[in-house]
Amino acid sequence: MWLTTALSAAAIGLLPTLASADVLSLSDLSWTLKNENGSIVIPAKVPSQAHLDLLEAGIITEPLLGINDFSQRWIVDDDWTYTADLTPFASKITNDTTALLVFYGIDTVANITVAGHPVAWVNNQFQQYAYDVTDLILSPVGDDTNLTVVLESAWHYGLNVTARPDAEPALAIDFEYPGVRHYIRKIQSDFGWDWGPAFVPSGIFKPAFLVTLTPSAVDAIVAPASHPLLASTGSVFIEESSLEISKVGQTSTTRADQSADWNVNVTLAVRSVIASDAPTLTVAIPELNITSGPLALSPIPASTNASTFVTAKFTVPNGVPELWFPANLGTPRLYNFTVTLNLDGNGTGASFATRSGFRTIELIQTAYSQEEIDARGITPGDQWHFEVNGKTFYSLGTNIIPFDPFYARTTSAQARWVLESALASGQNMLRVWGGGIYQPSDELTGGYDFYSICDELGILAWSELIFSDALYPINKFYLDTIEPEVRQNVRRVNRHPSNAQWAGGNEIEILVGLVNQSFPGGGRLLDEFQTLFGGFLHDIVLQEESSVSYTDCSTTNGTLSLDPYVLRYNNETPGFIYGNTERYNYDPTVAFDYSTYPVARFVNEFGWPSMPSFYSWEEVLLNPEDFSFNSTVVASRDHHTPAMGLSWPNPNSVDGQGQMTRAVELILPTPNTSNSNQTFAQWCWSTQIFQSLNMASEIAWYRRGAGLGENNLGALVWQLNDIWQGVSWSAIEYSGRWKVLQYGLTNIFSPVVIYPFYYSNNETLEVLVTSDRWETVEGSAQLTWYEWSGTQLNTSTVPFSVPTLNNSLVFQATGLDNIVPPGHNASDVFLLLNITAQVDNRSVTQEQYFTPTTLAQANLVDPLIKMTPGDDLTFTLSAQGGVAPFTWLDHPAGTVGFFQDKVTGRPANGFYLIPGIDRTLQFVFNPALSKVASPDPADFVVRSVWNNTHL
Repeated sequence: MWLTTALSAAAIGLLPTLASADVLSLSDLSWTLKNENGSIVIPAKVPSQAHLDLLEAGIITEPLLGINDFSQRWIVDDDWTYTADLTPFASKITNDTTALLVFYGIDTVANITVAGHPVAWVNNQFQQYAYDVTDLILSPVGDDTNLTVVLESAWHYGLNVTARPDAEPALAIDFEYPGVRHYIRKIQSDFGWDWGPAFVPSGIFKPAFLVTLTPSAVDAIVAPASHPLLASTGSVFIEESSLEISKVGQTSTTRADQSADWNVNVTLAVRSVIASDAPTLTVAIPELNITSGPLALSPIPASTNASTFVTAKFTVPNGVPELWFPANLGTPRLYNFTVTLNLDGNGTGASFATRSGFRTIELIQTAYSQEEIDARGITPGDQWHFEVNGKTFYSLGTNIIPFDPFYARTTSAQARWVLESALASGQNMLRVWGGGIYQPSDELTGGYDFYSICDELGILAWSELIFSDALYPINKFYLDTIEPEVRQNVRRVNRHPSNAQWAGGNEIEILVGLVNQSFPGGGRLLDEFQTLFGGFLHDIVLQEESSVSYTDCSTTNGTLSLDPYVLRYNNETPGFIYGNTERYNYDPTVAFDYSTYPVARFVNEFGWPSMPSFYSWEEVLLNPEDFSFNSTVVASRDHHTPAMGLSWPNPNSVDGQGQMTRAVELILPTPNTSNSNQTFAQWCWSTQIFQSLNMASEIAWYRRGAGLGENNLGALVWQLNDIWQGVSWSAIEYSGRWKVLQYGLTNIFSPVVIYPFYYSNNETLEVLVTSDRWETVEGSAQLTWYEWSGTQLNTSTVPFSVPTLNNSLVFQATGLDNIVPPGHNASDVFLLLNITAQVDNRSVTQEQYFTPTTLAQANLVDPLIKMTPGDDLTFTLSAQGGVAPFTWLDHPAGTVGFFQDKVTGRPANGFYLIPGIDRTLQFVFNPALSKVASPDPADFVVRSVWNNTHL
């Protein structure tokens, strides 16, 4: 653009004469935040959200404190305006400069203006936006030099949309703010869920930039930038990039030929201030000494109002790159890729580096052949499992929800801790739940990193489009905002070898099936579901990543055909098994009844809620009387069952509180001591014990199914992380503290496990060893009976050999008289089960316990636990009296870390401490997330089930 003599003084002030091109972070500007009537005007930040800036300014207290989820609802009802003066960027804007305003995320409904001119109205939290604002800056309205983003209350916007006479009827399960979330492209759990609060935040929640381009910039390519955005410092802006690696001939419906060469397909979305008739793209992989050479691209016009997409591909010979595997199955090998766009043959363009890996990951959904059914005894029906690099494997993992109610304060350190915790517990797959956020790829544009950490650690990420527990509109206005959202996110995630599949959403096929059968107009809603999830989204995803697997929904009955894509719905043959499934049963009396567990190919959700620890409650409870299991504040943070509206405290929390209470009373001594805080702490901890035992029981059952007719090959627990300090299904608390379940997962996700399956209806005990290895595993199982006093009664050793993805029976007996050692009561003894096996050239051990009665009925003996601190935060635990079931070591408030066994090097806690068998644990400290720099060994606390009723 050029200067004219008609420019106002304000514009001239913005535009010095030096030519430059740069990427300028809007975080460097001075921002203010004000509410609609101007009664609040405070300093602000970008990226941020209104709640966080109000907190920083001292207008509100921490939103997660006390009852602030209720008392701060006034923030949701207001509109909020972010304003910054663009003058500090003046030196970067010249007479030949093009200025692009780039937002990587706005939450959610907003009007954007620059220098008094309207730029855009936006309404999608999941889109990135870029606008050429050059002319607007050159001709400001009056003396306005500001960038302004006016955010409308998402709640009020939803009410306005649904009140329109032409609003398309739709249906959603309400949690807190009712009736609107499915009309707004925003994090669905922002409006409340059964495990979290409803803050309905708003703000410029991801990084934003002003990118300046100029044709006169010196942009000869010298060294690749570390990110496509940072390569945009000359005449071209790389708005999007996609890197897809697949086998030649592989598609979403054509299985990969593992002997074929690799296709490397690169797509760029660019805005350029100079035209190029014959641009080229070069891709290099330095570690492999491979370069594509210049690959011809379609012409790139001089255009900055919209992106031009260019694509090129080349092949890499099979066998040259090492393969990327999930960490529990191999090495997650990554390579550096250098992508260079050349516009004129003289080095003008852009170059950036990125990382990816060579692997195939396929979701197998076709029917089992008659040969497999006959040879392996498989129940007829469709397959539903994943294969990596052509090998079938067992998916072990959990489900991920948003890390915080306020995305803008999530850090890579927090995400990394949760992901590293998953890896430490033996998980190879995480499902990114479809009611939350499209997880980011890097800090620069996403605020924090997720997928790149998964790539590095070797954890597969099952990705989902953001649709959950609702039937969504399909009018043109709605589809027009969904399409760029989905395309942008699929393109971005393409490069990550950790991405396992795309699912259309969460639990919607189940919902539409129920609606179709029981609601008036259900047939119309089924048709609309088919249009959106069976057609529109399916086609977009596969257009952007041709080799990725797609399912219409997280939980699905599968397909009749993959090409064309035809959903099965209820077209079933009795006795056949299709698709995948989930299990939620909140009757604690059947929590360990195997007949209530699904017989399925894959179980992608199952869980049981628990309280967070006393330490987490200390972070948010403000009054001594709040520290009670059923206090008003504690119960208000139990959203199971949800309020389904704005009533507070949750009138339905009695359901969840009662379920947890009955569960604890069923299997453990009822917590009751003379110290009210200890009693509350033991209640919280006891709910976690039940949760862990229930999940271990189900996981063992599903893993057992790999060797049976159902050929079960997946178990993903609901859920891994927490969004606040409240009742939830999580294995890790909001602070990063591990619950009992997280240690339980470490045990039951071991590559080889022993487990006692007890059928109480006929008093039958079956002890099985299960392996998920690709080779036959041999080892020995040791079964030892003890009295609760610690006296060893007898022991036996049984050798075993477990075939690939199968089981081996090592003990079976019926009738307690034949199970319990002769002359002993069931309430006086327990069975310790150990295995030792050679796996991947290392020794693997694992243990489990069988109690013939519940611990509530067992004749426990005071364990008299002695804890002896050692060097480097080690602690030796010794039972000086009886056996201590679920011996638990707690680290101090304000610290983050986990305990590992000094002998095995594996995470360990919540075990049976037996007299004469001491255990030494070391606290693996995370200083980056801890508020305490040097934990004092004296602040570590040990407890066991004995402390439910004894100080």
